[in-house]
Amino acid sequence: MDWFSLALTVVGLALFEIIISVDNAIINAEVLGTMSKKARRWFLIWGILIAVFLIRGLLPWLIIWASNPGLGPVGAFTASFSSDPKVAEVIKESAPILLIGGGTFLVFLFFHWLFLEPKHYGLIGEEYVQRKGVWFFAVVSVLLAGIVWLAIKKNPLMAFGAVVGSTAFFITHGFKENAEQAEKRMLEGSSGMSDLSKIFYLEVIDATFSIDGILGAFAFTFSIPVILIGNGIGAVVVRQLTVSNIERVKRYKYIKNGAMYSILFLGMVMLLHSFGFDIPEWTSPVLTFLIIGYFFWKSARDLKSPAADHEIKA
Repeated sequence: MDWFSLALTVVGLALFEIIISVDNAIINAEVLGTMSKKARRWFLIWGILIAVFLIRGLLPWLIIWASNPGLGPVGAFTASFSSDPKVAEVIKESAPILLIGGGTFLVFLFFHWLFLEPKHYGLIGEEYVQRKGVWFFAVVSVLLAGIVWLAIKKNPLMAFGAVVGSTAFFITHGFKENAEQAEKRMLEGSSGMSDLSKIFYLEVIDATFSIDGILGAFAFTFSIPVILIGNGIGAVVVRQLTVSNIERVKRYKYIKNGAMYSILFLGMVMLLHSFGFDIPEWTSPVLTFLIIGYFFWKSARDLKSPAADHEIKA
């Protein structure tokens, strides 16, 4: 990877991490508002170290190790920047399994948002699709059946990887739903949780939300150090947004749309990669810039409208 590609990848990873973590930042800001100053300061200082080095460094390493158990724990870490052709070949052989699992997870995530989650409608057809929300489970079931059918013909382990990706989606979705309910109880003051418990809660939620960004990162690169740098920068920016500008970020109402359409295209890139399609390395960061840039522009334009001014004053 040359220096330009490296810089493009790191910036793309950071931008993707920031946008995909906006919901997490909003939850953090709301929960932090119920905590003491000392607890907030501890979370914002030490929480950054946990979020960047432990979660966003540990999870990619665990994923690569799980995909390549023969490398061992040390080999899985060094493999991403090793020049040994044998190591490179091992990573290449296992990559389709990881890519198809991550791609399936991301595509499921997009369709769940499109069919079932509340949203500001940014594109034509979104409102119609949401009215047909009951079709979500049918769509993803048929999609999984198709992916598995095609994967079995190529490599049975790829089919298993797709099933693992769908399983991971439903498990993490369950955690997120539980987090929303716990957040509601905390804000209502009925949970009786201590500040320490709230800190642990926020770290668990951060780990759950970070899975989306980490799996998406493999559409950019398999290099653990590059993922750590890009996602780490994004995580630090999100922490800063949590305490300074989260209300301003929430005004850009189509940002979530940009995040989810980015997830769709990154998931498609991963699926195509897994089936052997040769996609240039610049595709993922460039698509991320274009999609998020469009929805940021759309949000900024909407803010300038008279209706938006009235809503802000109200």
